[in-house]
Amino acid sequence: MKLKDWLAFIVLGTLWGSSFMWIKIAVQEISPVMLVAIRLSFAILTLAIAAFIVRLNMPKSKRLWLVLTIFGIVNIALPYLLITWGEQYIDSTVAAILNSTTPLFAMLIAHRFLDDDRITLPRLIGLIVGFIGIIILISRDLGSSNEYTSKVQLIILGQLAVLTASMLYAGSAVYARSNLKGLSPMVQGLVPLLGSTMLMWALAGITENPITLPELPITWISLAFLGILGSGIAFLLYFYLIHSVGPTRTTLVTYVFPLVGVALGVIFLNESLDSRLVLGAVMVVSSIVVVNSSK
Repeated sequence: MKLKDWLAFIVLGTLWGSSFMWIKIAVQEISPVMLVAIRLSFAILTLAIAAFIVRLNMPKSKRLWLVLTIFGIVNIALPYLLITWGEQYIDSTVAAILNSTTPLFAMLIAHRFLDDDRITLPRLIGLIVGFIGIIILISRDLGSSNEYTSKVQLIILGQLAVLTASMLYAGSAVYARSNLKGLSPMVQGLVPLLGSTMLMWALAGITENPITLPELPITWISLAFLGILGSGIAFLLYFYLIHSVGPTRTTLVTYVFPLVGVALGVIFLNESLDSRLVLGAVMVVSSIVVVNSSK
């Protein structure tokens, strides 16, 4: 990769890796639906200002608008909602590691839909190692209870929600490479955000009665970070990398998730750091290295 690709990669990984901590903070005061709705509002404002500055030409095709709107729901609204909902019940450190499995799912999906990204024996071994790491992480949160209580059920659902978000991210990355070539990164970020933001505010109108805004300053700081940096700026970097270095290399940004997410969760949120968390993280990251370095 070129120097500007590496810079974009590092910044993107840092922004997204730290997002798990900010989500955990904000979801203590507001619901997942409201969190995502406000986050996306900050994001769309950021990209709208950027689009005005560069005098962006928006697409005129109704079909393209429909495609990008559906893409936004699958790649933005649903994963954001799943991760935020899951972090009500699991640590931000675990969420960061589980979400770093995106390249593993991307490999499986790319094998089916891309001719130049096939599964080989080393990649298969890496995939198996990665999913063993996932099992270790899941068992960590369940190991303190011998009873299948409602709390344990919520923990399991929280973990599955984050993993489902990873699958959606992976599928979206492969789809973007195959179907969104030629579009500027800003168009690929702004148009999907429009549909996603409207959807989340519609859901907020249904689920929140009445709609109440957060009161704590730290919550607003979290939402501003998540929207302006973790979404608005991050989307520009993400789509730039998708078309500059490809979806497989772009999803390598999840290497940074465990490092940043675990460090921030342990230091600032006092989340526990134990052997199973470390072992699970090492196995997941190692598997991603194998998957993306093997031909």
